[in-house]
Amino acid sequence: MFQLDLRSRVPIYEQLVEKWKDLIIHEVYQSDQQLPSVRVLAQELTVNPNTIQKAYRELEHQGYIYSIPGKGKFVAPQAVTTNNEKVMKMKQELLKLLSEALYLGINKEEILNLISIAEQSTKGVDQND
Repeated sequence: MFQLDLRSRVPIYEQLVEKWKDLIIHEVYQSDQQLPSVRVLAQELTVNPNTIQKAYRELEHQGYIYSIPGKGKFVAPQAVTTNNEKVMKMKQELLKLLSEALYLGINKEEILNLISIAEQSTKGVDQND
């Protein structure tokens, strides 16, 4: 499914969260699709089940997945505006990054091209097509 860097300074559960977010954003896992159970994923990745559980809790807290007691974890449907506070924070971070990019000499056309690439990748379209 995916590789973990056991020598990284980034905790394993954070690596798992980022990998799952990437799979969900790029629509490898669709809305309402069930995720592997904690036990199965822990065996597959040879990590402690508590680590998997912690990653799943974080994904649920961030709104990427939801759980149904007795059934498992599922990919949350994409919300139009799930959390206004989160959206505002992301906009502020993006504005800061864009300002820094412009200061470092990246021109507007390059930034717009990067936005197009990001938009296509979130829709599951391969840039090389």
